[in-house]
Amino acid sequence: MRGRMKGVANRGSAISFGEYGLKSLEAAWITDRQIEAARIAMTRFIKRGGKIWIRIFPDKPITKKPAETRMGTGKGGVEYYVAVVKPGRILYEMEGMTPENAHHALKLAQAKLPVMTKIIHRAEQAI
Repeated sequence: MRGRMKGVANRGSAISFGEYGLKSLEAAWITDRQIEAARIAMTRFIKRGGKIWIRIFPDKPITKKPAETRMGTGKGGVEYYVAVVKPGRILYEMEGMTPENAHHALKLAQAKLPVMTKIIHRAEQAI
């Protein structure tokens, strides 16, 4: 079953490791390729100037049957994996760079993701 993505994230909704973070504002499936594309975009911009934490992991397998296959013959093979993300979930964290560089790197990551996100700072989050 595909599942439902109702409610907000209560685990993983606060910055734990870094100074800056990328927080999801809507629910979605994020594929392993999208997670990796955003990570590469951030890493290339900061050029070993800080540390990045990826706070989501694609642990849900998505299956698909081949095109033009008759009905029956069981479930299709695993096509890719996704991470189920709810509103409020921290996707990435960064530290060890200037606020301008961190903001720019997280902007690059935002462009690679299929969800609306917000850049947050550890000092801004409610305790």
